[in-house]
Amino acid sequence: QAQLVESGGGLVQAGGSLRLSCAVSGRLFSMYTMGWFRQAPGKEREFLATISRRGELTDYAESVKGRFTISRDNAKNTVYLQLNSLKPEDTAVYYCAAARTIALPRLASVYDYWGQGTQVTVSS
Repeated sequence: QAQLVESGGGLVQAGGSLRLSCAVSGRLFSMYTMGWFRQAPGKEREFLATISRRGELTDYAESVKGRFTISRDNAKNTVYLQLNSLKPEDTAVYYCAAARTIALPRLASVYDYWGQGTQVTVSS
């Protein structure tokens, strides 16, 4: 069973950037498709991005395409989410997730393992 730990969240001004990291325990990291989601207060969990096992394929939600970039380093068992041009509406708890699939799923229910989340707050 994988354990996921996010880091890198914080408070940033609008227009700023952050890089989130998600460290995954175990030796099976390269077998997981990885994804990032976020959840704002009173809202449902929202898909942001996903990346294939070897990192050659990615998929993004329209709301973040061109501003956020997902990447992974299989040697470090880590997946990243670079957040650029941040807006106040990007304020949320950001979660990484791992899925035992070769697909690039957008549905949260497809993911098998989740981290505890890291808070991102964007001030105007």
